[in-house]
Amino acid sequence: MTVEIVVYNIESARKAQEGGADRIELCDNPGEGGTTPSFGTIESVRQHVSLDIFVMIRPRGGDFHYDSYEFHAMKRDISTCQKLSVDGVVFGIVNADGTIDKKRCKELIDKARPLKVTCHRAFDMTKDPFQALEDCIEAGFDRILTSGRHIHAVQGVDLIKELIKRADGRIAIMPGSGVNENTVEEIVSKTGAKEIHFSATAFRESAMVYRNEQISGMGSDEGSEFKLRTVDPERVKKIRSLAENAAAL
Repeated sequence: MTVEIVVYNIESARKAQEGGADRIELCDNPGEGGTTPSFGTIESVRQHVSLDIFVMIRPRGGDFHYDSYEFHAMKRDISTCQKLSVDGVVFGIVNADGTIDKKRCKELIDKARPLKVTCHRAFDMTKDPFQALEDCIEAGFDRILTSGRHIHAVQGVDLIKELIKRADGRIAIMPGSGVNENTVEEIVSKTGAKEIHFSATAFRESAMVYRNEQISGMGSDEGSEFKLRTVDPERVKKIRSLAENAAAL
């Protein structure tokens, strides 16, 4: 079982490694579903973890239909990731009609090689998942991250199982979204997935002693300035164990 942990900062990457992850997906902006992290963050993570690092290539939140300026930014970000010695990149481009943009995806994949390339959950926003599967294979992706077109993967197990069957080893299908201690056994046992993607999120209090009571969080009134996102290594270990046990049944 291959375990990929999505992380949003340097501490989380180190905690994912401590928990025994095989790979991390390194992003920024969890509130927008993940965007490209800063190059300083990528460099620091590369220096301090030895596991595989896949970097999100997504110039903004919102949809996955990009204009020429955004597409150029994605190409530049891939070039920089190659210079920083990461192991893979993660992206997806969708046409306005809900199909995979094979032409531009292939262009980015060709540019990214020899890095590994994952199509992220842009896949779940396509109108025909089986056509999107074939399009991803034709474009050259190595794997697809999918929730089975639902908010959480446990709701999409039937589609994920069918995607794995139809892929027939031509591309890896990796369930993600809402994968945790309560759902991972059902997801793995029902789909036969060999890879899983989850966050194992935890939060810790800020070390700040002085706190401006008038501002609880930049751009937020939820106190997020003093609530720092990280990864719980023990959750990583537990979810992996549950997944491996389910796979062995």
